[in-house]
Amino acid sequence: MCTVLGGMDIDFLIIGGGIAGTSAGAALSALGSVHLWEGETALGYHASGRSAALFEESYGRAEVIALNKASGPIHHANGYTAPRGLLFLGTPAQSDDLARDIAAYGLTPLSPSEATDMIPILSADALAGAGYHAEAYDLDTDRMVQDGARAIRAAGGATETGRTVTAIEKLKGGWRVSAGAITVTARHVVNAAGAWADGVAGMVGVAPVGLTPMRRSMARLAAPGGLPTADYPMMIGANETWYAKPDAGALLVSPAEEEPSAPMDAFADDMVLAEGLARYQEAVTPEVTRPMSTWAGLRTFAPDRRLVLGRDPAEPSFIWCAGQGGYGFQTAPAASRLLADIVGARPSELDATTVNAFAPERFA
Repeated sequence: MCTVLGGMDIDFLIIGGGIAGTSAGAALSALGSVHLWEGETALGYHASGRSAALFEESYGRAEVIALNKASGPIHHANGYTAPRGLLFLGTPAQSDDLARDIAAYGLTPLSPSEATDMIPILSADALAGAGYHAEAYDLDTDRMVQDGARAIRAAGGATETGRTVTAIEKLKGGWRVSAGAITVTARHVVNAAGAWADGVAGMVGVAPVGLTPMRRSMARLAAPGGLPTADYPMMIGANETWYAKPDAGALLVSPAEEEPSAPMDAFADDMVLAEGLARYQEAVTPEVTRPMSTWAGLRTFAPDRRLVLGRDPAEPSFIWCAGQGGYGFQTAPAASRLLADIVGARPSELDATTVNAFAPERFA
C-alpha cells in the first residue's frame, strides 16, 4: 500500500527504470512510498542494458572516485562482483598516453612480453608496454537493476514499464504526472530519465543542467583464433582509444567513442566501429572477423562530467538523479544513498566538498 501524505497518492514518482532510477527508488523507499515509471517494456533497456559492466575504483574524476570507493564494499558484500582485471595497452606512438594512464590508475607496468603472457592474442611487436590492475571487477548489472526494483516493491511501492510520461503539472504540495490515460499525484518527482532528463525538466519548467548524451558503439566478435577468452582481463587502448572485454565465450570490442547524440534508442555507427576495430587490430595477431552483432548506447554527461544529485534549487520537490555518464553502475550504491541522505536531510558519509560537487545548484 502506498502512503498518502498531503493528499498525494505517493511520496516519490521516479521517472526512469535504469540503474539510476531503480537504485534511487530502493534508497528512497526508507523515506516514503515509491512508484517508478519506465517508458520502455523492460527495466534497464537503454544505457543500463548496454554497459561495459566493469567496476574500476580509479575510473572518473576525483569526486566520482569517492563514490566508487564508497560503493565498492557494497558491491562486494552483495555478490555483484567477479574478478576480471584491467590491462591498458600502448603502441610506441602512445607511450606518453600509456604513462599517464599508468600513473592515473595506479597500474603495474608490464613489458610487451609480460602482456602477451597474460593475453596470448596480443602482438608483442606492436606494443610499447602495458599497465595492469588486478582489482577491477565484472558487475552483475542485471541483478543490480532487478534488486533495486525488488527493494521498491518489498517496501510497498511499484515499478511499471511501458509508462512514457506525457504530461507533468505542478500542484499545491506536489505534482500530477500522466502517462497517457494513467495519472498519479506525487509529493516529489525524481528525474532519473538518463538521456531524456533535461527534456523531463523542460516539461515542468525547470531549467536544464546541460546534459549531453554521448553515443558509444559496440561489436561482439567470435573468440579470436578460437581461443578461450573467459579469463582475459578487460583491455583498453591507451587514452581509451578502444576497449575489449570477454563476454560469454566471445569478445566485446568498442571504439570507445563519445559522439554527441539526441536522446534516442542508439545504434552503432558502422564507420566509427570499423575505425575502432582497426585500432584493436593493431594490438592483436588474429584477424578481426565479421561482428556477430553490433549495438550502441548513450552515456549522458553533465558539462563537468559529475553526477547531478539532489533537489532542484528553484523547485525543491523536483529531484535530480542524472548525469551518470559511464559511472552509473559502479557509483550506484553510494550515489543512491547520498541522494536519500540529501532528500531526507541526513548527514552523509561523504565529505561536504564531495557532496556539493554533485549538487544541481552548481548549474544555476
